[in-house]
Amino acid sequence: MSVTFCHELKRTRVERELKEETKRPNVGVISADLMQKNPGNHTVAEQGKEQLKEYIPNLIEATNKGKRDLPGQDFYIVVLTKRERLMQNVFRHYFFSRMSCPTPDYDQAVYRYSVSKDEVEFIWVIPDPATCHYFLENPLDIPPEDRCLLEHIMKFREGTLDRLARKYNGEKEEQLNPIVKVA
Repeated sequence: MSVTFCHELKRTRVERELKEETKRPNVGVISADLMQKNPGNHTVAEQGKEQLKEYIPNLIEATNKGKRDLPGQDFYIVVLTKRERLMQNVFRHYFFSRMSCPTPDYDQAVYRYSVSKDEVEFIWVIPDPATCHYFLENPLDIPPEDRCLLEHIMKFREGTLDRLARKYNGEKEEQLNPIVKVA
């Protein structure tokens, strides 16, 4: 088989896949349809469950990409959660790996990959500002299954997560100005 022939096969396959993709409705169309058919008929738990279907596979993919891009090194996997501006019922998770531990921020989850253990360790999760505020204002109303999230929010507010990120990055506490978070 010649190189030109292989290139033609590949180009034809890509064109066919693009045609198939254009036949499928995009996220905006699906979101608008769902809002019109069932405005508000789903619970937060249902929405969370639906979003998490692809979470673990994406986390594994980000870990494998980090192993390829940063061979032989520990690294961090960051998951940013973003709400689509025009579609308030659509959230997206963005997964990426990096060498340094990020500064804690809203709508963020952080994991650490250890080469020596060949495992991914969960470090923290911080929800959106409104959720943080609600949890901090109503700690006694938080159900037992969400107490761990409350702990992360409190550590975020107190600066404990900032100190932990500095420790992971090998930074010395006395060299840095304290970071103050307002919740």
